[in-house]
Amino acid sequence: MLTNKQAQRKYSEMVEKNAPPSRMGLDCCKAFVSGGLICVMGQCLLDMYGTHGFTKDEAALLTSITLIAIAALLTSLGIYGKLGKFCGAGTLVPITGFANSVVSPAIEFKKEGYVFGVGAKMFIIAGPVIVYGTLTSMAVGTIYYFVGGGA
Repeated sequence: MLTNKQAQRKYSEMVEKNAPPSRMGLDCCKAFVSGGLICVMGQCLLDMYGTHGFTKDEAALLTSITLIAIAALLTSLGIYGKLGKFCGAGTLVPITGFANSVVSPAIEFKKEGYVFGVGAKMFIIAGPVIVYGTLTSMAVGTIYYFVGGGA
């Protein structure tokens, strides 16, 4: 009979033997490049809107809307998920990843109806991000107000 330590060591050896080799370096490079490309696309949109006579704020708003619309369209066509599997975290971090996290559950639960499916499940992933983002911004704003010279 094996002792607990022997069993743990044997299990660790078995895991190391059967685990696929780490691709962390490649995965980090893919995430960096894909996230960077999304940001470059956003910058190109911002510049394009700026050259068409929009103010800086209007161009920024239109850039965000365009990126969200593109991500929502690619998600609904099933393309964004494939990009996410290949690119990894690079597609999750920018605003497009947030749009994907809202649209994906809405599409998945559409068969349950618009109220109990789409409406109820749309923010299942994005909801906590919105809540904690709002709370964090309120806390930072409050600290800035009292410490940073707002008062």
